[in-house]
Formats: sequence, C-alpha cells, structure tokens
Amino acid sequence: MMHSVLGVEAAMGVPGWLHPVVEFCRPFRMPAFFLISGLFLARTIDAPWGRYIDRKVVHFAYFYVLWLTIQFAFKGPGIAMEEGAGAALGAYLTAFLQPFGTLWFIYILPVFFLFTRLVKGLPVWLVLAWAAIMEIMPIATGSVIFDEFAARYVYFFAGYALATRVFAFEGWTARNGAMTAGALCVWALVNVALAFGIAPAALAGYAQAFTWEDKAPKWADLPGISLLAGSIGTLAVIAISGLLARVSRANGLRWIGAHSIVIYLAFFLPMAIARVILIRLGIITDVGTISLLVWVAAVSGPIVFYMIVQWTGFGRFLFERPTWARLSNEGGRQKADRMVPGE
Repeated sequence: MMHSVLGVEAAMGVPGWLHPVVEFCRPFRMPAFFLISGLFLARTIDAPWGRYIDRKVVHFAYFYVLWLTIQFAFKGPGIAMEEGAGAALGAYLTAFLQPFGTLWFIYILPVFFLFTRLVKGLPVWLVLAWAAIMEIMPIATGSVIFDEFAARYVYFFAGYALATRVFAFEGWTARNGAMTAGALCVWALVNVALAFGIAPAALAGYAQAFTWEDKAPKWADLPGISLLAGSIGTLAVIAISGLLARVSRANGLRWIGAHSIVIYLAFFLPMAIARVILIRLGIITDVGTISLLVWVAAVSGPIVFYMIVQWTGFGRFLFERPTWARLSNEGGRQKADRMVPGE
C-alpha cells in the first residue's frame, strides 16, 4: 500500500484519501515485519552451519539476485537512455552492496540471521539493550544495510528471543476478545496521536536526524517514542492477526500470508503498469481511488501470476529455489512462497 499510494501521489502531485492510512501504519509497519520474521528462528538456529547457511543466506541471495536482475530488465533501459549504458551497469553492480529499491528487506534478512546465530550465546537482555540503543540513536550513514540494521534489528531479535512470550500474548488476546478489542481501540487513538502529531520545535533538529527526512517530524519519529510505538503497534498487529486466524472467512488472508514473499517479490511490475494506465487513461481522477486500484493490482497481480506458474509449471524458478541453487538437497524442495524463516 505504501509504495502504491506514494507512487501515485508523486505522479499526480497531490495526496489522496489513502495517505492517512499509510501514515497510520508507518510507526509499526516494518517493526511488525521484522519481529514476525524472527518468531520462528528458534526452530532452526541450532542447525548445522552448512544447512543454516543454505536456508538463511543462499536461499535469500538467490531470490535477491534473480529479482534484482528482473527489475533491472525493466528499469535499466530507462537509466541507460538518460545517463548511458555505463550508468545502468554501475547501478546494477552497486545493488550488490547497496540494496536496490523494494528488495532491501530480502538483502538484510540473511544479515540478521547470521548475526543472531553469532550472538545467540550472549545474554538476551544484553543484546536487546544494545539493539534498542542502536534503534534510538540517530544513525544515518547513507548505507542502507547499516542504517536499517541499526533501526530494525531490535525487532527481529525480540521476535527470536521473546517468541514464547509473543505466542503467549497472542493466546491471551484470543481468549479475551472483548478486552483485546477495547485495548486495540485505545491503541489506535494513541497511534493516531503519535503518527500525525507534530513534534515540538525544540526537538525537531534531533528528530529530523533520526528520520533522515527533511520534513516536520511527528511524535512517532522521536527517539525512544519510535521504539515504543513500533513495539506496541507490532503487538497490536499480532493481536488482530490472532483474532482473524480464528475466523473461517479469513482463509483468503491466511493464504496470502502464507504466500507473502510471492507478493513482495513481484508486486513492482503490476503496480507500475496499473499506475501508468490509470493515470494516462484519465477516466478516474480521484487520487485516493487510483491509489486503491493500484494497490489491489500490486497484490492480486503476483497472485494471479503465481497461480499461472503453478498451473503451467513454467517459470517455477521465479518462486522456488532450484536444485543447483542449494547447498544441500536435505529436506526436499525448498519453496520460496512462505516468509517464515523457521521453515
């Protein structure tokens, strides 16, 4: 939604009615993603190093290189026309050190997996405290990996180290639906205040250094508060997901969640195509409505494409790691259609 909405708004020059939804989710969107990514790591973190490297590094490296190349097949010609073929080649090679566009999370997950394996023998409180300090500090080196590591690792490690408590929390919220609903309403109001409330001018300079953005910082951007907002928002996501998981009509969402990496990898193309077509046709002029339709295309396009691949059998290498790209065949075929690191 964020990429779809901001892309349409940038092209049309004005915000739409979906923009507040994106802003509401901003404090907890990436914290929730990384905490959930670490939840199942305990299942495999003690695996032999060869298997661990295969499943936690080679696995993601294959899909990063593959989909980086696919994205450049579409974006490279434009770069070459504007800046020359050398610039296009340079941008492609740079992406192996500085993650490219929407694929940065696939690049950084193996870094998190390796680092967590190396520090798993240290006291949990020590690593959590260090990671929290890293998140609070205004680190902006320009390196995507270093900056995002500092800002996001605390959530990933918390998912791994506190998984038992997270699942216990989810179980409690599911058993106490009325109290959970009330707490979620309170949280939503607080999150609105943090996500939309402008921070005091006295804190603006430090907050802007913290967010790496030249704009009036919100309360949720402030050091310490961002960690709190991200953590509580992630718990809210988990509580909502736990409630939905017990609703039979949520099977569609469950399927999408199980195949989330399919969407993450392939959404860029249907999103871009839908945006260009809808804006150029001019039949719909409302920015929010166009953003909504582009978002739907960005989610449904990869799903339809994945189903075609599964039905025809052609192109499975796009979502399944082939034998030659594995260090070991142990455990059978490994599919890339589940963003569940423990599996």
